[in-house]
Amino acid sequence: MGIIKAICISEQRGTAKKFVDTATFHTEYGIVGDAHAGDWHRQVSFLGQSEIDAFKNRGANVEYGAFGENIVADGFTFKNLPVGTRLKSGNVYFEITQIGKQCHSHCAIYQQVGDCIMPREGVFARVLHGGKIKIGDELEIAAEKIPLDAAIITASDKGYIGEREDKSGAKCEEILTAAGYKVVDKIILPDDEKLLSDKMIDLANFGVGLIVTTGGTGFSPRDVTPEATLEVCDRLAPGIAEAMRNFSMQVTKRAMLSRAVSGIRKRSLIVNLPGSVKAVDECLNFVLPELKHGIEILRGDDSNCGN
Repeated sequence: MGIIKAICISEQRGTAKKFVDTATFHTEYGIVGDAHAGDWHRQVSFLGQSEIDAFKNRGANVEYGAFGENIVADGFTFKNLPVGTRLKSGNVYFEITQIGKQCHSHCAIYQQVGDCIMPREGVFARVLHGGKIKIGDELEIAAEKIPLDAAIITASDKGYIGEREDKSGAKCEEILTAAGYKVVDKIILPDDEKLLSDKMIDLANFGVGLIVTTGGTGFSPRDVTPEATLEVCDRLAPGIAEAMRNFSMQVTKRAMLSRAVSGIRKRSLIVNLPGSVKAVDECLNFVLPELKHGIEILRGDDSNCGN
């Protein structure tokens, strides 16, 4: 276990990184506000405090961020950790993707003293689960799976203005909590496609494993939850919605009128549920046991299987 000694970001590539007290990490992106973040394998860079201290002992006067590192931690020799090693700090999880790098153009530190330690001592990682990290937080090797977390979005014009009690959202929370999920967010929004899609994007940025919506899947002109979901998904998972419709058809033939969809954004699974409490109870309990496996595959915590 180690301690985070510095967090550094740069707003533009090619400029020196600056020291910050706290940073927000987005799943499959990196640090918000850092120019090197993005949809690639080198989203966050790590460097050990002891390697920086040894470099300083050679007579170099360097500040945090001088080597282009994002995170400096005491207690780790990062280059000794194999690719695939997972690190965690609070609820932020990383996976090491590369040890060192080849410098095609020497940095300011190299020009100053003729050497730079980042190419041989630093490592790079992707963000598996987002969150916030501050100076002084602990950093450790993560041996366990990423804990199951979930968020609930209720789409209801009347619920949003307080004219209807959100019983369906409460039922979702009850079922998810009983199944071992930590419900990290529960919100009521109007039937507005942009508000719904923006919220889904925000939750997926932080890597929430399961995002369930309730309401807005019917034929009313204001029912736009499926459209909001399709707008944000990178890939669809149609079998989940199809399974719920098939199950519900055994209860009522009107289940064929459901337009619910399901899909994936980054490492989050998004599932549309019906709006009624009874239908939520039936559908969520029916699919939930299988969703855990899908979420763990998304997160790299499990492998595909035919069972």
